Amino acid sequence: MTKPSLAGMASARLYLCTDSRRDRGDLADFLDAVLANGVDIVQLREKNLDAADELAALEVVADACRRHSKLLAVNDRADLAVAAGADVLHLGQRDLAPVTARRIVGPDVLIGMSSHSAEQARAAASADEVDYFCLGPIWSTPTKPGRPHIGLPPVTALAAEKVARPWFGIGGIDESNLDEVLDAGARRVVVVRVLTEAADPAAVAARLADRLAAAG
Repeated sequence: MTKPSLAGMASARLYLCTDSRRDRGDLADFLDAVLANGVDIVQLREKNLDAADELAALEVVADACRRHSKLLAVNDRADLAVAAGADVLHLGQRDLAPVTARRIVGPDVLIGMSSHSAEQARAAASADEVDYFCLGPIWSTPTKPGRPHIGLPPVTALAAEKVARPWFGIGGIDESNLDEVLDAGARRVVVVRVLTEAADPAAVAARLADRLAAAG
């Protein structure tokens, strides 16, 4: 049976990870701005939130994603994905195994996987319970302190294999280096600071989305 959100994932190009923006108090407005201008998936990622606060923030994200007919992703926590009614659960290499997560979230939630090498990416691409995966970090990023960047060669290698499953380049991607990622063969990207720290996130999202669409 086809998952209802698979079509949304198949067409997705721009995936945003954001914290709850507690310091700014503008999460709903920020999400409306970027979702209206090309962001296809939003993942809430804030490691130090307790479950109640994360669920409260996820309610805001879920509401925005519903308004814009985009996908809501939960990071790591299968239980919170169920509680929030998420479309997507994203797992790291040291989180729950996808087959275990599937037993918790059921058949309709998409499961994504982080990968940090071409080998891990190939494993994710062939895993039965994985619906998409990310490859990176391509460049060093403060959102993953201590994790070495992998550079562009694994992206080029994976792109050459023409993997059918959706996959995203991730790690330090912004307007200045997006063309390098596209030239390496990625057609989907995950971004963080280029939008969360932008003075005009709507304009930046629109430019990123346009460049991704032009790449095909």
